[in-house]
Amino acid sequence: MTKQHTGTSDGQIRWGILGTGFIAGLQTQDLAENGFKVQAVGSRNAESSNAFSEKFAIPAAHASYEALVADPDVDVVYVASPHTYHHAHALLALNAGKHVLVEKPFTINAREAQEIFALAEAKGLVALEAMWSRFLPHMIRLREIIAEGSLGQIRKVTASHNQNLPKDPAHRLNDPALGGGALLDLGVYPVSFAIDVLGMPDTIRASASMTATGVDRQTAAIFEYADGQQALLDCALDIASNNRAVVIGTEGWIDIESTWYNPTPFTWFDNAGNVLEKFDQPVTSRGMQFQAAEMERLVSEGLTAGTVLPPSGSVAVMAAMDEIRRQIGLKYDADAPSSLQ
Repeated sequence: MTKQHTGTSDGQIRWGILGTGFIAGLQTQDLAENGFKVQAVGSRNAESSNAFSEKFAIPAAHASYEALVADPDVDVVYVASPHTYHHAHALLALNAGKHVLVEKPFTINAREAQEIFALAEAKGLVALEAMWSRFLPHMIRLREIIAEGSLGQIRKVTASHNQNLPKDPAHRLNDPALGGGALLDLGVYPVSFAIDVLGMPDTIRASASMTATGVDRQTAAIFEYADGQQALLDCALDIASNNRAVVIGTEGWIDIESTWYNPTPFTWFDNAGNVLEKFDQPVTSRGMQFQAAEMERLVSEGLTAGTVLPPSGSVAVMAAMDEIRRQIGLKYDADAPSSLQ
């Protein structure tokens, strides 16, 4: 099995954690449990950085992001700040000569994503989106089955991501200034999944209902393709569901169990409903170590892009979400013209 499958590290590459929030803790825990070397953490203040450092036994704690990216003992920076800061913090790290693993959504829009990848390419560095579900074992196996042609022509993809999340208007999820809304936090998963399986759609039709704060409470989208394929996607931030996904082909279908974007089993059926394969590979930790293993593989092999989620894939996801946002009227400050040349 490849390192991609095992999600382990030899500890030679040194990680810095930019941000000390919930998702940063989840990623750091998975790194620590699977042999990765977490060397430093950086926050906007010393108290938060020191507390995170003590919790995860990280050697160095920095009281600013600038100090973190300047740390000579850091090779890769994991960017785990709020969505609206991903662009600036990724550029900060890249300009300091560090590779970056950037939390999803990679940026607020496709333009910001293109700017990050352009700088990474110019500097010979890796910029990788931390869309952790793409690197999980069940997703790798699913892509193998599709590539073999065993499902025939893929006709339809369905995927849901609905969660009952905090209703507080001041919460990040409900704040347009921080890139709030169901689409960027939750919808990015089904959008990325559809593009992974079917590619970039020819047309998109989207509909949403909004919160009082001006972000999307729930959104649905239909991706349509020239050969007639469809992806039916939905997300919501104030209702829960079983969050399953299905890939349907002319020769059978694959049903990914709840919760499909987590490490979870899937069942492959033929057209008569007979089970052809039940995939259920146990995964230690939460599963975020697999994307970190891919980052280390790229760095170790001197590559700047992989095949599971290349820069073009992340840009495509952001472009699709830009179009969905255009149709539902969801705008962010970052959509203004860039001042970067």
